[in-house]
Amino acid sequence: MKVFCVGGAVRDTLLGLPVKDRDYVVLGATPEHMVALGYTPVGQDFPVFLHPDTHEEYALARTERKNAPGYRGFVFHCAPDVTLEQDLYRRDLTINAMAIAVTENDVGVLIDPYGGQHDLAAKLLRHVSNAFVEDPVRILRIARFAARFRDFSVAPETMELMRSMVVAGEVDALVPERIWQELARGLMESAPSRMFAVLRECGALARIMPELNALWGVPQPAKYHPEIDTGTHVMLVLDYAASQNFSLSVRWAALLHDLGKATSPPENWPHHHGHEGRGEVLVKQLCLRLKTPNEARDLAIMTAREHGNVGRAFELRADTIVRLLERCDAFRKPERFVEMLRASESDWFGRADLPDLHFPQFDFLERALIVAQSVPAGQIASTTALRFPGKAHRIPTEIHAARIRAVHAIVASE
Repeated sequence: MKVFCVGGAVRDTLLGLPVKDRDYVVLGATPEHMVALGYTPVGQDFPVFLHPDTHEEYALARTERKNAPGYRGFVFHCAPDVTLEQDLYRRDLTINAMAIAVTENDVGVLIDPYGGQHDLAAKLLRHVSNAFVEDPVRILRIARFAARFRDFSVAPETMELMRSMVVAGEVDALVPERIWQELARGLMESAPSRMFAVLRECGALARIMPELNALWGVPQPAKYHPEIDTGTHVMLVLDYAASQNFSLSVRWAALLHDLGKATSPPENWPHHHGHEGRGEVLVKQLCLRLKTPNEARDLAIMTAREHGNVGRAFELRADTIVRLLERCDAFRKPERFVEMLRASESDWFGRADLPDLHFPQFDFLERALIVAQSVPAGQIASTTALRFPGKAHRIPTEIHAARIRAVHAIVASE
């Protein structure tokens, strides 16, 4: 029995990056042998075991054969005679197809049968073999790696394979949960716009997020958006959110905030009147299809609908601001409202000529929320009930009016 550390841990070690998780491949063993050694079986599709002490994953070396469309259509073969080279051959990228021996007498020996070290030095994301085309998830993974390793490029031959997979309909077989999982991981990388650049180049974005893909080629007023193209603007918005270490939900909302502009009549370009309402519908549609978690979905919907109002905050009357707060459920969920302001801030700074790093609308609307929250709703409810017996319906109206008066003081001071 021989054990090798494989995949991302080897890659990151060679790059001098921190290693978060280690995966191992075991040669010359059977499931029964692993259980006898105290390992706990956890794999459903093929034998994977948890180490009795470290709880790290150890998988028996395996080969695989495609037998159906999509990423689930595989038959796996595990046996003591499967070689390390055969196991590495099935992996996605050469930089992920290296191994380091960890068993006695071989500790530290690097096995690199497919040129992973060379591609690390060349900063190249290149597939190991033509077996790459059998798993459409690999398109999403390469796009995600492009977002993580921002100075790496996709090898031309690998990009061509990805395009052929899209044309063959392999991407259409991906289930929503897996798409979201990969998108969410890519969104949290340092340069998430690169993920979408790769997906656009191979044609996958048009299949999995057509609403977003439609933004490229849609012009905007140069006065407000020197970058002109809406798709380019959205990528700048997303990368700003990443640069500020904003949450996944904020980054998702930033990505989708302008979807409605793709539905503006071309005769009205570069203007997009009413795009917020149209965008809200598209965001709901997209999040439903991808089964986006509720937290990310709700923030994206709110941002699509309200980012224009946030940008115009100093033009709004006190009653309009209070209705904005109430519409966003800000009194029950103030943290989510603040996140919406962060997504709108990203929109503000997502431009080619980055303005001074100050978004006064954030402070203004946050102060308005704090002041409106300070209104003694309970006391007003009690007083109203005494003044107007049997007319409980007046209580929300009185609270609403008191909030407007409080926010008016903020508006008047600007």
